[in-house]
Amino acid sequence: MQFDTRRFASLVSWVISPVVVAPAVYLLIVLYGYSAKPRHLDWFLVLLLSATIAPMFLILGLKKIGRVSDYNITFREQRFLPLLVLVGVNLVGYELMNQLDAPRFLSGILLFNAVNTVFILLVTLQWKISIHLFSLTSSIALLVLSLGAPALALLAFVPLLMWSRIYLKAHNFMQTLVGSLIGFLLMYGEFKWWLSL
Repeated sequence: MQFDTRRFASLVSWVISPVVVAPAVYLLIVLYGYSAKPRHLDWFLVLLLSATIAPMFLILGLKKIGRVSDYNITFREQRFLPLLVLVGVNLVGYELMNQLDAPRFLSGILLFNAVNTVFILLVTLQWKISIHLFSLTSSIALLVLSLGAPALALLAFVPLLMWSRIYLKAHNFMQTLVGSLIGFLLMYGEFKWWLSL
């Protein structure tokens, strides 16, 4: 059987995508650090709805009405509306987390998801940054902050995802590299500040 490189690249892009990586990371953080708290499943549900379920339904809806051409929103010009909506979704989630007396770390995830989505939105006006890579490395930054330095080993997935996005012609090298670097550094720096207040 001949190895299908394109199918493998597509599989990598889907498995290491924001809608898969984010909920897995959030579940790990909640179970590792907050499972003894009575409301830990409520907090995870808000994270899941805000960061995964809502974006999935949004993109499905926009694809159905023809506002985006594919589920990865390949074209930069089509990204503004979904990103803008996701800023609002994450801010609503942040407020809901506060109402549920969530730990500062968990509510901060949604706050900085909103802040970083604004950043991506502004970049998108002029350039196309890799949201896949941004999401992966920002999620790894959260794990490093929550679980410690061993989580840095997950950065080994970054070159694989970069190759996948470049091979599929979704991004060029610089778009994946910048997405990777800024995703990690921005989330890590924001949380260092947030947790020191």
